Amino acid sequence: MKSRIVSIIFIILIALAGYFALGTTKPFSYGLDLSGGTRLTYSTDTSQISEMEIKGAMNVLKQTIEKRINIFGVSEPIITIENQDRLAVELPGVTDVEAAIKSIGATPLLEFRLEKKDTQTKMAVLNLEENKTLEQIKTEIYNAYEASGLTGGQLERASVVFGQQMAASISPVISLNFNEEGSKLLAEITKNNIGKQMAIFLDGNILSAPVIQSEIISGEGQITGDFTPEEARDLVQNLNFGALPLPINLVETNTVGPSLGQETLNSGTKALVIAFGLIFIFMVSFYRLYGFVAAISLAGYVLLTLFVFKYLPVTLTASGIAGFILSLGMAVDANVLIFERIKEEKKSGKKGAEAITDGFNRAWPAIRDGNFTSIIAAIILFWMSDAAVVKGFALVFGLGVIISMVTAVSLTKNILLSFTKQVKENNK
Repeated sequence: MKSRIVSIIFIILIALAGYFALGTTKPFSYGLDLSGGTRLTYSTDTSQISEMEIKGAMNVLKQTIEKRINIFGVSEPIITIENQDRLAVELPGVTDVEAAIKSIGATPLLEFRLEKKDTQTKMAVLNLEENKTLEQIKTEIYNAYEASGLTGGQLERASVVFGQQMAASISPVISLNFNEEGSKLLAEITKNNIGKQMAIFLDGNILSAPVIQSEIISGEGQITGDFTPEEARDLVQNLNFGALPLPINLVETNTVGPSLGQETLNSGTKALVIAFGLIFIFMVSFYRLYGFVAAISLAGYVLLTLFVFKYLPVTLTASGIAGFILSLGMAVDANVLIFERIKEEKKSGKKGAEAITDGFNRAWPAIRDGNFTSIIAAIILFWMSDAAVVKGFALVFGLGVIISMVTAVSLTKNILLSFTKQVKENNK
């Protein structure tokens, strides 16, 4: 009686999961290869920071670009760090490359660089040198100062302050407010470098080079320059959207059209249906009633997994569908182990509920160990890999294995125990 109640509860839950997974208008979240879209790969320049700081700087860069993309309304961006100095930005549904690049934008790189020992000499010589291009002059001025560690990555807010609010200034001034990390760093820099210039660079161009007069503990700074009100407004807007802590350079673009993405999705769905159908035929052919019960459990597994994918949500990719199909095989494998153990118990003379219960108990250690090792492998793949394709596979596979354990053990067992009297002796 207890098993029947548990089975009914399971079936009701699976029916509800199936309704919400397949019977509602809420869409699944698809990756670039299934929905179509644009993938942009950027390289970064990490030469100005120490090796120990690269990982942190790349994470800040990732968060900054993600913030900027979200502001522009691009749905479900996928941003991954590759090989420590490359950033991949996937924008599902965006097939206009120019629009995608524009949505990220050339966010300004704001840097505060300190005067070196020979800076003044270099600057004096630079003024006397001839036959140099503007780009060469820009580079030499930039290299005349060294990185202080303070960048737009520590910026909390930027605003425009006009002349009447700032004495002796008729041009707009950019007022900067740094976050806690930036404020501490600014205080430390100004305390240890009084009398030195701290030049402010925007995208490699020097804006101003004020001399540090005293320690700044307020966490506030200013950018002065010959800005028009429109230029000041645009600069503040871009800084607030996300000033990049590292310079980036677009090195590769890939576009997947919506028709190709739909074709890939259709192929993956077809493969899933065929796999389920073949498994159903195999289980019923070899195990008859037991196999039919396993097929019901398998259908419940599919519906529960789709429900989790939709409402967690999980971004489905072609590799993720492959992981889903593989986890389907794991679910069947658990049922095969269970049924073989039940057969052995029945051959030893046990019948009915006793044979089923003991068969499940004997099969459980092998099912547990096999599934746990698969889950560990999925966790390692997800944790160690930087590639979105591998992460998608690992996540879907891991979730599928966990859900398959629940359905293969709990659901199958309780359904069989519910109809023990109907289980014929030829199921052996």
